[in-house]
Amino acid sequence: MPPETAVSPAHSALDPRRWKALIFIALAQLMVVLDATIVNIAMPSAQVDLGISDGNRQWIITAYALAFGGLLLFGGRVSDLWGRRRAFVIGLIGFALASALGGGAQNEAMMYASRALQGVFGALLAPAALSLLTVLFTDVKERAKAFGVFGAIAGAGAAVGLLLGGTLTEYLDWRWTFFVNIPFAAVAAIGALLYIREPRDAHGRPPLDVPGLLLGTLGLVALVYGFARAEQEDWTESVTVGMFVSSAVLLTLFVVVEARVKNPLLPLRVVTDRNRGGAYASLGLAIIAMFGLFLFLTYYLQIVRGYSPVETGLAFLPMVVGMIVGSTQIGALLVTRVPPRLLMVPGFLVASVGMLMLTQLSVDTSYTMLIMPATVLLGLGLGTSFMPAMSLATERVRPADAGVASAMVNVSQQVGGAIGTALLNTIAASATTSYFNDHVAGATDQQRLTFDSMVHGYSAAIWWGFFILLGSALLSGLMINSKGSDHGAVVAGGEGAEEGKHVPVMVH
Repeated sequence: MPPETAVSPAHSALDPRRWKALIFIALAQLMVVLDATIVNIAMPSAQVDLGISDGNRQWIITAYALAFGGLLLFGGRVSDLWGRRRAFVIGLIGFALASALGGGAQNEAMMYASRALQGVFGALLAPAALSLLTVLFTDVKERAKAFGVFGAIAGAGAAVGLLLGGTLTEYLDWRWTFFVNIPFAAVAAIGALLYIREPRDAHGRPPLDVPGLLLGTLGLVALVYGFARAEQEDWTESVTVGMFVSSAVLLTLFVVVEARVKNPLLPLRVVTDRNRGGAYASLGLAIIAMFGLFLFLTYYLQIVRGYSPVETGLAFLPMVVGMIVGSTQIGALLVTRVPPRLLMVPGFLVASVGMLMLTQLSVDTSYTMLIMPATVLLGLGLGTSFMPAMSLATERVRPADAGVASAMVNVSQQVGGAIGTALLNTIAASATTSYFNDHVAGATDQQRLTFDSMVHGYSAAIWWGFFILLGSALLSGLMINSKGSDHGAVVAGGEGAEEGKHVPVMVH
C-alpha cells in the first residue's frame, strides 16, 4: 500500500452535524438488520392468514434474500455515482412503501412482491448508510466511536428483531412486523434531509458498468438461491448444483470483466487489499456461525423448552447487551490504541468459547447457568470483533469507492447468512435423523426421544459454528496487518491520495 498523504488543513474541517447524522444512519441500519429476523417470527402466522403452502413459505425469506444479496454491489455503486444521501433517502422511502405492501398483503403474490421490493431498496439503503458513515467520520477517534455504534447495531439488531417480532406478533398482529418499518424509515429520511451532508468527490460520474452489473447480480443471485434451495431440497439436487455451477462461472467472468473495464462496478483494488479482504472474510465466517446459532437457539427455546415468542426474544437480550458493550465500550475504546488484529482475534476466540459452551445443550439445560453466560460471551466477542472489522473493511478507500466497499461488507454478511442457514441446518437435520434412528428401537418416551434428537442435531451444528469462529480468528491473525491507529483520515488520506485526488469538501 503506498504511503498516505497528509490531510490538507483547508479540507479537514469536520461536518458539525455529523453526530446528529449518525443517529439517523444508525436508525436506518437498525431497520434493515431487524428485518432479517423480525419476519421469521411472524412467518407462521402470515402463512396461515394468507394460505401459503409449506412448500412455498420459504419464498417469504428467499424473495428478500435474492433481491438484497443480488443487488448489493449495484446499490453500492449507485450510491457512489449518484450521491450517497440521495441513495439513502430513496432506499428509505422505497423500503417503507414495500413494507406497507407487505403489511397489507392479501395473498401470497403480494407478500412475495413486497419482500422482493424490500430487498431491492435494502440493497440501495444498506451500502449508502455505511458509506455515509465512512465519509462523514474521518477523524480516527470519532470514527472509532461511530463504528462502535454501527457495529453494535449490525450485530445486535438481528437479536432485537426476535424480541420485537415476538412482541408484535403476540400482542398485535403479524402485519405489524412490516408496518413497524414505516415510522423507522420516515424519521430516518427526515433526519437525513435535515442533517446529512456528504463530501463532494472531485471526480465526475462515469458510466455504469452494465456487463459487470449483469454478471455480478446474476452470480450473487445464483449463489444465494443455491444455498436457499439446498436448505429446502438437497445439496445434490440438480437445480441446486446448477445454481452453484452457474454462480461460479458468472462470478469468475465478473472478475475477468472487472479487471478489464475502465469504470468497473467493483474495482478489484477494493477487495484485493489484504486488510479489507481479511475483514470481509472473517466477517462472513462469523455471520455463518451467528445466523446458524440464532436459528437453533430459537428452535430450542420455543419447541424444546416451550418459550413464547416474547420470552424467546428476551432470552437473547444478554447477547444484545454483550454486543453493545463489546462494540462501543471495548472495540471503540481500544481500536485507536492497539492494532485491529489484537481486537479481532481475541474477540472471535471469546465468541468461540461461548459457542463451545452451547455445544453442551441438553433438553434440561439451565438458561441461567449455561445459555445466558454463553450468549453474553458470544455477544462480547462478536461485538468486539465486528467493530474493527467493519472499520477496516471501509478504511483507506478512495472517495468514489466508499459505497461499493460498504456494499462488500453487506455482501459478506448476506452470503454468510445464506450459507449459515443452509449449511448448519443441513448438518443439524442429518444429525437429528441419525440420532433418532439409532435410539428409536429402545425408546419408551417418543416425545422425549424427539426432543433429544433435535437437541443432538443442534449441538452437532453448533460444534461446526465453534470451528467456524476459530476460522475467523485464524483468518484475522494471518491476514490483518494494519496498525489501525494511524489510518484515521479514511477518505481524506485514502488510496486515492497518492494519485493527486482532491480531499472531499462538505456541501449541502
